[in-house]
Amino acid sequence: MVPEGRPDGAGAGEESARLQAAGSVRKGCDLLANSQHGCLQSRRAQIHQQINRELRMRTGAENLYRATSNARVRETVALELSYVNSSLQLLKEELEGLDGNVDADRPQSEGITVPMIPLGLKETKQLDWATPLKELISGHFGEDSASYEAEIRELEDLRQAARTPSRSEAGLELLTAYYNQLCFQEARFVTPARSLGLLFHWYDSLTGVPAQQRALAFEKGSVLFNIGALHTQIGARQDRSCPEGTSCAVEAFQRAAGAFSLLRENFSHAPSPDMSPASLSMLEQLMTAQAQECVFEGLLLQAPVAPRDCLAQLHLAQEAAQVAAEYRLVHQTMAQPPVQDYVPFPWTTLVHVKAEYFRALAHYHAALALCDGAPVAEAELPALEQIFLGLPASSEPRGPALPQEQEDRRKLGKAHLKRAILGQEEALRLHAVCRALRRVDLLQVVLAQALRRSLAKYSELDLEDDFCEAAEAPDVRPKTQRRPEGRAPSFSRVKVADIFHRLGPLSVFSARNRWRLAGPIHVARGEGGFGFTLRGDAPVLIAAVVPGGRAAAAGLKEGDYIVSVNGQPCRWWKHADVVAQLKGVGDEGVSLQVLTLLPGAEPPGSGDRRPALGALLRSQKECGWETPGPAQASPRPLLGWNRKAKRGKAGRRLSPAPHP
Repeated sequence: MVPEGRPDGAGAGEESARLQAAGSVRKGCDLLANSQHGCLQSRRAQIHQQINRELRMRTGAENLYRATSNARVRETVALELSYVNSSLQLLKEELEGLDGNVDADRPQSEGITVPMIPLGLKETKQLDWATPLKELISGHFGEDSASYEAEIRELEDLRQAARTPSRSEAGLELLTAYYNQLCFQEARFVTPARSLGLLFHWYDSLTGVPAQQRALAFEKGSVLFNIGALHTQIGARQDRSCPEGTSCAVEAFQRAAGAFSLLRENFSHAPSPDMSPASLSMLEQLMTAQAQECVFEGLLLQAPVAPRDCLAQLHLAQEAAQVAAEYRLVHQTMAQPPVQDYVPFPWTTLVHVKAEYFRALAHYHAALALCDGAPVAEAELPALEQIFLGLPASSEPRGPALPQEQEDRRKLGKAHLKRAILGQEEALRLHAVCRALRRVDLLQVVLAQALRRSLAKYSELDLEDDFCEAAEAPDVRPKTQRRPEGRAPSFSRVKVADIFHRLGPLSVFSARNRWRLAGPIHVARGEGGFGFTLRGDAPVLIAAVVPGGRAAAAGLKEGDYIVSVNGQPCRWWKHADVVAQLKGVGDEGVSLQVLTLLPGAEPPGSGDRRPALGALLRSQKECGWETPGPAQASPRPLLGWNRKAKRGKAGRRLSPAPHP
């Protein structure tokens, strides 16, 4: 039996896939948004609205103040401006406190770890897909738009669920599924010259400033941004007091860095500051630094390092110096315009605190290696000089070599401890300057504990008769055994099916193409068959028409697509299904409905068409799209601009119409 519109039982498989997708939506969405993070997001949205209202009031009051010459009115307006400015200051301080709430995603564990910086999700308003999609379905596709209300409602439900994803793998799958669906809708309904007509409204994640744009690429870019932000929240809430937690945190921050890198490389002309190239570059650096910090914590947890293991302590010193170098780079980026204008001040301060803290930690481990470590062999001296003096392995020593006598090692270790204490005191001072960080008790505990440990070690080395001033300790050379790199999101991991698959295969039935339906056309069987040759799948193409044959007499033309056989829709049928149906007809012939692409349409397999704004498009294979028909798009690069399946490739069989 020939299936109706979809081959190989695609109807049951498609329904199963859609039911499974609906289940994943319920699983990946926090419908009540009653978690602590959901409450923070809701409060931030309220503050955004209040700030916008106060800004509008201030603008109106300033215009009135400049326009009037009445002294009493000017006095009243001046008082109103003072009140509005005070309200704005309070709202901005509250928003700054929420943005700097690095303690919100702190894991519930007994271990003491330095807090991480999670990124808040971009907020958005509800969107009405029904009006523009119904107009396109009825106007361009010639279908009854009322029959697609279930599909439109499914798309709206998916977007609504993606607004509040859970901080888990299910939440990531939900956002990825919605992103892949947007790829489908962009391929089917959007052309370079015409958008959907929807106004996509998103709030900036860093400043709360609203931004809006009609390009579907803005919606896709915002969803990709939220995928990266959700990875940061998952990484920040990992229990890093165990090796498994540090490994998960490293992977999460790598995924976040990869998402921001992908967005920066492929999205241009962003209307909001958080998606500008400068901001995305800063976020990528920040997530890489946090991943590097987790790598260092994982090394501490793998096996306790004995204080007398000189080389092991020195390797830890280098790892800590590497983390400090990463955070110094992030702090430099945050201090440069335009990033410094909208990055939260608590973030900048925390990054500066971590840079000082880990640099001090590097000197502390170097001091332990010198003071408590066993004497090293002569063959290991070049390696130690590389760590302390920063010399390449092949260079000649410059300046004094590392001391070998115990007293000299003690003095140099004491100098490193002095730099460690100064760095930890500076970290505590910076921590006390920021009001938002002062509320993070865990950070103060970590800094104070490190300072007490360094002071205790310094008191052990400080002899009563030691009147010699210790020399300045050299910097510890940064080096790491594992440098985490950004990992792009795996869109193909989440399989989705096109919600609007009933409209037909994307290779033909899209807004890029214009067509004319003809038929039903009755074709009788002749002595040589029907007189045409078929090629391809979903939909099947008339590759050639025999001159003077029955098909030519009926009006069929080369390049027509068969969309109906004897009243049965066959847009999704395979080549073999259409041939089998034609073989089964008798002498009475067959009734066909065909589709002819009109001039100006984009034929399947045509060249690249790049949409505006560097839209983040992906091929069907890379995005994990499940096209209900067998005609799969050919492989494309990671962000391929062309989704049209190649037709007429070498090796594709050409089947003549069946003979009697």
